[in-house]
Amino acid sequence: MSARTIRVAPLTPSAFAAFGTVIDKSAAAPRPMNAGKARRYHDLAQVLVAGDDSHVVIGHVEAEPYALPLHLNLVERHPLGAQAFVPLNAAPFLVVVCPDEGGRPGTPLAFLTAPGQGICYRIGIWHGVLTPLGAAQDFLVIDRGGVGPNLEEHVFDEPWLIVEADTADQRRTVP
Repeated sequence: MSARTIRVAPLTPSAFAAFGTVIDKSAAAPRPMNAGKARRYHDLAQVLVAGDDSHVVIGHVEAEPYALPLHLNLVERHPLGAQAFVPLNAAPFLVVVCPDEGGRPGTPLAFLTAPGQGICYRIGIWHGVLTPLGAAQDFLVIDRGGVGPNLEEHVFDEPWLIVEADTADQRRTVP
């Protein structure tokens, strides 16, 4: 069984718009606070939740590293809440998403965050697991808490192979 290939692309707001929001303070003007001793970058993403007795929760995840090339066997989605991942250092991480095709994941896309970028998946978006590259990394995770099933997993019949982009791919515009 040979793996299908996905090349990693840079994460940009336009390339990721169909799947959620890129969390990037460079896209917002800071507001001074605390008598000018702090800057707040406000409203960088909305974490929407649905369902009775649902609420937004904040967690801390310590994630083990992965290396490329990477076999993608499984994706997941959360039908009752958005999910945001904010790295606690400047190291980039891999973001894998799939369009929904009749309740099943379509062809995956892979993005590499710029240093300091985070992401917020929209409700119901198929996505890969949290994937730091090269070294362990800590993240704040903002998502839904409450009753009701909020996790669906899909195992691909045939894995996808995620590889680094070559120089020619990096020059191409991401759709």
